[in-house]
Amino acid sequence: MINLISRTIANISSLLKGLQVKSFLAVVVVGFLVLTTNVNYGQEQNDKGLKERVREQVEQNDAQRPKTVGQWFKDARETEDSPGERLQKIGQQSGEAFKEFGGGYVKGAKETASDVGDSAAEAARDVSNKVGR
Repeated sequence: MINLISRTIANISSLLKGLQVKSFLAVVVVGFLVLTTNVNYGQEQNDKGLKERVREQVEQNDAQRPKTVGQWFKDARETEDSPGERLQKIGQQSGEAFKEFGGGYVKGAKETASDVGDSAAEAARDVSNKVGR
């Protein structure tokens, strides 16, 4: 019976020592992360509100088509009485949107093709280096 009690106490004390070491290591790791994380509070972009940053992104392109739902509804109210004019505006705005989308698509495709070409050239160099050895 005494042997059982002493083994139980030994197990509990070793468990507590293990928890203390784990807690200490956890505090050290968290402290290290906090001290080494780079936080820039002084950036101008962080000072701006989310609403202002979104508005800047929306206003970046200089297309004449509506950029927000409010502008679209305003445009719809202005041409409410003449469906022909409204259809004409919708066609023009759709054309501008597709033109803008196509420009972005072409730019992205060119960048992707360039990256693929660079990767292929690098792979060819790696293969030739391995074969040459």
